[in-house]
Amino acid sequence: MNTATVINAELDKHWYVVYTKPRWEKKVAELLTIAGFENYCPLDKVTRQWSDREKIVLEPFFKSYVFVRVNENQKWKVPDVPGIISYVYWLGKPAIVPTAEIEQIKLFLNTHDKVFVKALNISAGHKIKITAGAFRNMQGVVVALKGKQVQVEIPSLNIALIAMSANNVEMVSSI
Repeated sequence: MNTATVINAELDKHWYVVYTKPRWEKKVAELLTIAGFENYCPLDKVTRQWSDREKIVLEPFFKSYVFVRVNENQKWKVPDVPGIISYVYWLGKPAIVPTAEIEQIKLFLNTHDKVFVKALNISAGHKIKITAGAFRNMQGVVVALKGKQVQVEIPSLNIALIAMSANNVEMVSSI
């Protein structure tokens, strides 16, 4: 196999997310490695208290999820690994995670301690701050939600933004 073929094979690989049996994340990552699949199971250091001692343990950051990087030919062999239930799907296809996002997760977890995932449960009437885009740092009120799209009223500009991604807002308070 020549160098160009190896480079093309690496470029054809994408990161996917697999859904695992509960509490199987580290075991699935180990089995994927044994099977020859590149994978990433983000782990966080957590202090656990037992009756006789305190211990720092590594726990999966995303419960029941492991990232796997494979090409199209390998993609359908991955679910055969014990402990994997299925791929996580988006629009009817296995969801592809950009490499840059995987690198951001790695950098974030290597930089920060005591990290946790918190769902953002916003609804109409909540005051939010926009975290990305042209209106970054502007505050507004959620008027309506449709899926992951948010309609936000920004009183200071006397406008309403339609179809803003819920990923680009953070809750300030509820009204």
